[in-house]
Amino acid sequence: MKILHRTLLLLSGLLAAPAADACTSFIVTRGASADGSVLVTYAADSHALYGALYHTPAGRWKEGAMLALREWDTGRPLGAIPQVPVTYGTLGNMNEHSLIIAESTYGGREELVDPTGGIDYGSLIYVTLQRARTAREAIRTIAELADTYGYASSGESFSIADRNEAWIMELIGKGYEDDGTGRNARRGIVWVARRIPDGYVSGHANQARITTFPLDDPENCLYSPDVISFARQMGYFEGADEDFSFCDAYAPLSFGGMRGCDARVWAFFRTVADDMDRYTDYAMGLNPENRLPLWVKPRTKVETKQLFDCMRDHFEGTPMDMRRDLGAGGHGSPYRWRPMTFTVDGTEYTNERATATQQTGFWFVAQARPQLPDDMGILWFGVDDAATSCLTPLYCSATEVPECFDETNGSMLEYSSTSAFWLFNRVAQFAYLIYDRVEPVVRAAADEWEEAQLDALHRTDAEALGMKPRKRAKYLTRRSVERAGELFDRWSELDRYLLVKFMDGNVKSESEGRFVDNGYGPIPDRIEQPGYNEKWKRAVAADHGDVLRVLE
Repeated sequence: MKILHRTLLLLSGLLAAPAADACTSFIVTRGASADGSVLVTYAADSHALYGALYHTPAGRWKEGAMLALREWDTGRPLGAIPQVPVTYGTLGNMNEHSLIIAESTYGGREELVDPTGGIDYGSLIYVTLQRARTAREAIRTIAELADTYGYASSGESFSIADRNEAWIMELIGKGYEDDGTGRNARRGIVWVARRIPDGYVSGHANQARITTFPLDDPENCLYSPDVISFARQMGYFEGADEDFSFCDAYAPLSFGGMRGCDARVWAFFRTVADDMDRYTDYAMGLNPENRLPLWVKPRTKVETKQLFDCMRDHFEGTPMDMRRDLGAGGHGSPYRWRPMTFTVDGTEYTNERATATQQTGFWFVAQARPQLPDDMGILWFGVDDAATSCLTPLYCSATEVPECFDETNGSMLEYSSTSAFWLFNRVAQFAYLIYDRVEPVVRAAADEWEEAQLDALHRTDAEALGMKPRKRAKYLTRRSVERAGELFDRWSELDRYLLVKFMDGNVKSESEGRFVDNGYGPIPDRIEQPGYNEKWKRAVAADHGDVLRVLE
């Protein structure tokens, strides 16, 4: 049987590096969003993931066609599976019918990983996007794929949404057990999926979130038939079925699960909902009994731009605000280099893991819009750290990837001057050096761009609505590509401006949009030298003042 090697772009060998193993995803239902959209966010966070936009064209397949699969995290070949007769076009983590799938890895019990599995979590996402039109279809497809071919990854949480519904699906493999014939006797997954009530928001960030769930409500809760019995078999659970908690059985809570993971969901909840500070002790890893709820009702309808900015959070205004301690340096940096923990005199300490982080490969806010045709969903897409980058709108039916986001344009080991990932990283690296000076300028540029695109979107929508689908797809593709190119040019200009403005720790003065010169030529005048913040100066004086003290 001939294998067709038209592999998903995401699954190609070009991404043979550790991928998104520490991610964040927030979900906003129709009734909770200001414009009636269903919204899903995602930050694909990995120190080795190249930020690019993956695209797979729609296709029709003859009987016998096969799809080759590779593990997303490593590029390891997993084999091939039969194609279905018709596949849908995908753009990133969204398909042409506005189906959205995002994820975060929670790991769970190590013994439940199946090294012989034939499909990993990345393949589950992108193959499912090619084969399903709705969230419920996607849940069934994910379960069928994993049960049929064996699941090769550890525990995963998925955000799955369409134009009407939003779900959280959590799953984990069954491990490997030789049944005496050399076959895996525990192939497949155990899983549960819960529909988020309309009018509510939810999220997950590398910690399993579903506890108990209704056993007789298929409209709002779906699960594998052996999700409880398998836990009993493995010794993970005793008690009545109605007391069964998925995450307590398959991914027991730890300090890291609260402080390094669920704390990000808490930060999102406290931004959009009231009374969330009562869970501060849980978010800080101090009180596992005070568990964060799976979903909350926002105080007001969530604006799309507000959700963009929730992905830029560093725990500002909370006890975990990283700008407050000495680790912030002399410029109030909310970043800490990895590893996540460090030890001093036998005591272990943690570095905070905020939503916005330096190791983001790509991030997005996907918008499924029920008031418009399903091919007019929006993938707001960006690369690198959300706090120092910017989102641009791409229509889910677009059939072309902008050059600056193309996965063949550069890599983690190959710089490209036309790659958005490398451009945004250049800006971010400069911001990390003098964060209190550079970040406000970068944030203002991002706000200006995103607000302008939100406004322009209405005009593009109106023009596209009167077109037939094929013509509309061409038009929306062109607009998506053009806007991405405009953003690249604007950020290139910002990159040059920041270097001139802030080089060598100085700050050049400006007047009427121009740098101030000395009146005789291109020589700067009125240069400011702000130095370091007060906390830093006091810390240095306390640490080394006997050497640095100026004497009379």
